Amino acid sequence: MGRYLLSSSHTLRLSFASSQLTRHGRNPTVPHSRLLRRGQIRAVVSESTSKRIFPKIAAESTGPIPASELLQVVESAAKTGAEVVMEAVNKPRNISYKGIADLVTDTDKMSESAILQVVKKHFDDHLILGEEGGLIGDALSDYLWCIDPLDGTTNFAHGYPSFSVSIGVLYRGKPAAATVVEFAGGPMCWNTRTFSASAGGGTYCNGEKVHVSQADQIERSLLVTGFGYEHDEAWSTNIDLFKHFTDVSRGVRRLGSAAADMSHVALGIVEASWEYRLKPWDMAAGVLIVEEAGGVVSRMDGGEFTVFDRSVLVSNGHIHEKLLEKIGPATEQLKKKGIDFSLWFKPDKYATDF
Repeated sequence: MGRYLLSSSHTLRLSFASSQLTRHGRNPTVPHSRLLRRGQIRAVVSESTSKRIFPKIAAESTGPIPASELLQVVESAAKTGAEVVMEAVNKPRNISYKGIADLVTDTDKMSESAILQVVKKHFDDHLILGEEGGLIGDALSDYLWCIDPLDGTTNFAHGYPSFSVSIGVLYRGKPAAATVVEFAGGPMCWNTRTFSASAGGGTYCNGEKVHVSQADQIERSLLVTGFGYEHDEAWSTNIDLFKHFTDVSRGVRRLGSAAADMSHVALGIVEASWEYRLKPWDMAAGVLIVEEAGGVVSRMDGGEFTVFDRSVLVSNGHIHEKLLEKIGPATEQLKKKGIDFSLWFKPDKYATDF
């Protein structure tokens, strides 16, 4: 007989409900609708298959700086950068190129400069890794700020949502505080929403606590991924993953801002996001925002994640193992082909707890 859950108000009616069932299911002489109307039983459609415990990626503490103080500065810095972006969002762009299709604008640089002023005002002895300015500050500091002043520059250059300002602070290599300011809307109607999290403190969007979704089946999930500028075997592998999960889920989106992608997982409007070759400034904020909203973070081979890894999978936790059944072997094949998955952009003298 199939497995069933009893309605709490009808626990004592088990014998009656059972009498309406044969060994192989419902007694065909009793209409299914009658059983549902009576409320004696409710079929279990599915169960969460995620039983594996994935290590937490958040710092155990924020160190000598209280979490509230650290997060306040992170939020202030991110909002300052976002003000620069908002000022420029409806104006002509001055675009240059870091690669064939890898754009940078004056706004990226101006946003990072404004962010750095806030950080240095409060913590002039901290180490900083910015997408545009590189590594500056005290290499012996326990704190490392990972700053993306404009994540999704191509979208910004075209006036296409979404893009974001992303700041994550590591304490001894692990995420301690994070803020992502996401730009939504479009030309002439831009708006923002702010995601913030601290280690052990939960995730908030515009001041309200948020949580990942409870979807426990891939076929009932909306997914997100991204593609880098280097069109090699890792890129091709993710194209194949994109095709596969498009066939078996409610859809796979490609938005163009990893920080926004992960924030959407935390908000519960998508169930998972994955990508190869993101940089620390792309991930440091988003991974903490997901985990503090109840989600799970790992590498794409299922291994323990750090922000210096070259692959990341974040999810609501319920479908994480199911995703890895396809994503894990695909990533292992890339390793066998010699694709480099060693840590990158980790400052030489920066001390970590891993």
